[in-house]
Amino acid sequence: MNITELTNVSSPYIESAIKNNNYVAKQEEEQGFDTIFQSALDMIGETNDLENAAESAEIQFALGEATNTHDLLVAQEEANVALQYTVAVRDKVIEAYQSIMNMQM
Repeated sequence: MNITELTNVSSPYIESAIKNNNYVAKQEEEQGFDTIFQSALDMIGETNDLENAAESAEIQFALGEATNTHDLLVAQEEANVALQYTVAVRDKVIEAYQSIMNMQM
């Protein structure tokens, strides 16, 4: 058999293999999006935790329970950097979404 004869063959096995291949590709796409989405949710949760830790450090310092200003500054900076990073990622996601919506088919 040559290549043209192979491409004209219609076999249930070939059709099944093509369907399985498409199913696996679709699962990988869904798993990829799920992984990215879960990562984004984890990032938001971590940012929230850092913000709460910074607020707690501020309250402890204000009440006189903590006297180390260095720890307070570190907690505030960690929270600030995490928030800036989260906002930057959000902005890029919105920008990508808008680019996709502006595509013409």
